[in-house]
Amino acid sequence: MAEKNKAYLGSGMKFPPEVNKATGRFVTSAGEQSVKESIYLILTTSMTERPMRPNFGTTLMTYTFMDMSLTNQTLIIRTVKEQIMINEPRVEEVNITADTESRDGVVLFQISYVVSETHRPDSLVFPFYLNSVAEEETYEPENYQQEPVEEITY
Repeated sequence: MAEKNKAYLGSGMKFPPEVNKATGRFVTSAGEQSVKESIYLILTTSMTERPMRPNFGTTLMTYTFMDMSLTNQTLIIRTVKEQIMINEPRVEEVNITADTESRDGVVLFQISYVVSETHRPDSLVFPFYLNSVAEEETYEPENYQQEPVEEITY
């Protein structure tokens, strides 16, 4: 029975890709780790990013710089859940909760799911950054002196 489960869950290239330094080949993942990596791949891919599969991925990045009202959280959770159920047939009973309180500027999505073939529950925490922290640049005009430009005559 274990061989059947492993065959159903499949194996493939690890995400994010890694190269085995000893063999020079790509590292692979199998079983439930492959399912977890596939869900992460769905979350980090924007829809229409893949030309041959335009419906693969989520619209999660469209919520960057938006306020995390209860309405937006509900929309994100619904669309992410739908996309996981559509693009990952090896999972069922997907439940997602959002935590906006633990870190400022970050929404932590707790995604719990059940692997279909093994009926084993698993989970994944996905951080979604609402904005990038940029260093403030100050403009100090006294530090920028304009050099005289030579006049060119024709």
